[in-house]
Amino acid sequence: MVRLAMMILWPSFLMAAIAAGCFFSLFDPPEMLVGGRHIEVSPLAAYTIGFFIFWLFGSLASLLTSYLIRVPNDKG
Repeated sequence: MVRLAMMILWPSFLMAAIAAGCFFSLFDPPEMLVGGRHIEVSPLAAYTIGFFIFWLFGSLASLLTSYLIRVPNDKG
């Protein structure tokens, strides 16, 4: 179980780091608008929240991939 968790979390962590780096290279948190209003958090908090959101999406994608690899073939 630990090995499966690491197979899901480690690649998604690496991709979250790359995705956050690329995203925040293009967009500055104090200039971002959410619902027509500026974000009221510090830039460090925005980077942290963004990183964890990217990590969550990467983890879900890795989990789905792992599930689809392990599902037996349908011969119906």
